[in-house]
Amino acid sequence: MSSSLLEIARGVLSLIIYAFNTLFWCGLLFIVVAFRALVPAESWRRLCSCIAHGIAENWISMNNLNQKLTGRTRLDVQGTDALQRSEWYLVLANHQSWVDILILQRIFNRKIPFLKFFIKKELFWFPVLGQAWWALDFPFIKRYSSSFLSKNPHLKGADMEITRKACQKFKTTPISIMNFVEGTRFNRTKRKRQQSPYTHLLKPKAGGAAFVLSAMQGQIHRILDVTIIYSEGPRSFWAFVCGKIRKVTVQVKSLPVTADLMGDYANDSVFRESFQTWLNRLWEEKDRCIDGLSS
Repeated sequence: MSSSLLEIARGVLSLIIYAFNTLFWCGLLFIVVAFRALVPAESWRRLCSCIAHGIAENWISMNNLNQKLTGRTRLDVQGTDALQRSEWYLVLANHQSWVDILILQRIFNRKIPFLKFFIKKELFWFPVLGQAWWALDFPFIKRYSSSFLSKNPHLKGADMEITRKACQKFKTTPISIMNFVEGTRFNRTKRKRQQSPYTHLLKPKAGGAAFVLSAMQGQIHRILDVTIIYSEGPRSFWAFVCGKIRKVTVQVKSLPVTADLMGDYANDSVFRESFQTWLNRLWEEKDRCIDGLSS
């Protein structure tokens, strides 16, 4: 059998395992969430949420096993040894492919609290997974263009209000909040259109990260700066399951949340400029890191 047919067979087998694994654990998740809805007591809801997170971690563990059994991707991971499940984290990472999420789940599962990220509202309707994200209290946000907001000014700040409410829920149990600060997946066309000063990255958007830190009111003590590098460059999920991504290098830096990273990003222009400068420097270091490890 030719190598291309073997890759396709590997990809199909992996997808079948992903599908059955997802249906099994999501079925259990939906049962737990139904029971959570029956009793309004906060202690009961918190217990059900903990069980739901455990189910999600088992789902991720089985996905990781699937990747090891059917895939050919070797992970070179640095910087995860000192992480703790009892801490609250803000995770910042570069974004190149949907595979990024699988990689992040693989390296962080059961090393830090369950990883949550903000999702476009439209993805709620994605079969099974959209409803699973909702059941796990992932915050769904609706993104509006500047032109739309100018015609509908009453919707300005709606995303921030959703973020604030989500952060209120995140305070009760240790959680890891994921933020792709570039806002979209990197490619050369977007980089050129954006006139990004970085070789391997898009311009970072500081508002979301700054608002999460402020809304959590000092509960997040560490920022995990994650750099993901694909040896063959960014590839698709299909390429990943077919074993065409041979190596992924991941570097994790744990940074303290210092006083100068806390402030009113929306209304304090001095703090806003300071936070943007801090994030831009972080991105400059990340760009040099990718450059050095890719050469």
